[in-house]
Amino acid sequence: MLIRHAQVVLPTETIATSVLVENGKIAAVDAAIHTQADEIIDAAGLHLIPGVVDDQVHFREPGLTHKEDLTTATRACAKGGVTTFLEMPNTNPTTTSVAALHDKLALAANKCLVNYGFYIGATTSNVSELKAARRTPGIKIFIGSSTGNMLVDEQAALEAIFAETSLPICAHCEDETTVRANSAKFADTHDVADHSRIRDHQAAVIATRRAIELAHRHGHRFHVLHVSTADEVPLLVDHRGLITAEVCPHHLFFNVDDYARLGTLVQMNPSLKTSADCRGLWQALQDGLIQVIATDHAPHTLEEKKLPYSPGHGGSPSGLPAVENSLALLLNQVNQGRCTLQQVVHWMCDAPARVWDIMNKGRIEPGYDADLVLVDLNKTATIRNEEQETKNRWSPWHGETLTGWPVRTWVMGQEVFRADSSGSRINSQVRGQEATFDHARGGYWSTTSP
Repeated sequence: MLIRHAQVVLPTETIATSVLVENGKIAAVDAAIHTQADEIIDAAGLHLIPGVVDDQVHFREPGLTHKEDLTTATRACAKGGVTTFLEMPNTNPTTTSVAALHDKLALAANKCLVNYGFYIGATTSNVSELKAARRTPGIKIFIGSSTGNMLVDEQAALEAIFAETSLPICAHCEDETTVRANSAKFADTHDVADHSRIRDHQAAVIATRRAIELAHRHGHRFHVLHVSTADEVPLLVDHRGLITAEVCPHHLFFNVDDYARLGTLVQMNPSLKTSADCRGLWQALQDGLIQVIATDHAPHTLEEKKLPYSPGHGGSPSGLPAVENSLALLLNQVNQGRCTLQQVVHWMCDAPARVWDIMNKGRIEPGYDADLVLVDLNKTATIRNEEQETKNRWSPWHGETLTGWPVRTWVMGQEVFRADSSGSRINSQVRGQEATFDHARGGYWSTTSP
């Protein structure tokens, strides 16, 4: 396949050039390519970017497939320009053993339309499993309870995980003591706005500070998931090459004022914060203190989300779907002048691949995998619930009109999605591949990392 006349987003510049794909790999990037090819694509007027690497998703399989499964989720990925995902371990059963990890990988090989990887989850007693795991991006810790029952809050257990394991660690950081104390104050509430008072700024800051202190003391690479407050940003100034962080679209685009409009649809863990926090998170991205944008795609049925809010069990669950629209949301910001396409590609493609040592992903360079997305920065379309590929067919951005959309997606050189004047089509016969990790590369800050 030869893609001609696109504006190609390379690691350091965007240029008009041609990209040749052979056997699922990028064979050459050169404007002078005039070779014959099985397929020649004229991409004039479009931009070619690497496939998005979403390093935080919850695709619910096994055990919770009424909410989502690997097929529906990866159809949504294909449509959204996401060519590689890394999935969290709080499924049912949880991915807290090497055997469970391998079971998930085998399941994905048969079902995923895009490339895949799975974290292994930490518990208070599974350090031996964490030490034995190999085919994984890293270890996930819930330092604060969320969906599922994987809380690791005891200091001795956290010390053991950081001291005795070698895989990179990421964590959900909300202080459980703070959350429980706040929950007691609002025990009788049914106002979803109180969710942000229960899971408040202090809960986020205490847990993030605690985890970063552990990482520094043990010299362990650590990634802060879904930063939600501007107050956490000063903690991310890392002088030892250990700390990276990410932010999610819902914490960039929604704030506590949106509860009045969207109610429990935007109930999240960590919770939404203020408009000032949104501005602070955008600034942290611009300043390089937050390196990654990931979705934390966490779908529930619309019926579940519309249950009354309750701090206890039985109310509306936290989480929302986002993988289908995350790239378009950021492309719309490019059109509005808030950021550049080069920055979006760094935050969503190159940086997550570097953080997790993913081999041959996140860049358009010879030798890299041909995970590619053509985007039309001039295309305007409206997000509609009924058009979503995610199993639950809803989006908190329903009704929003965005300019800038992915129009073709390739996974390992195979076209998996195309949108044109005749509509959009997903090739459900495509299968992604297991992502491979070389943790000797040393992560985002390493000079040996690409």
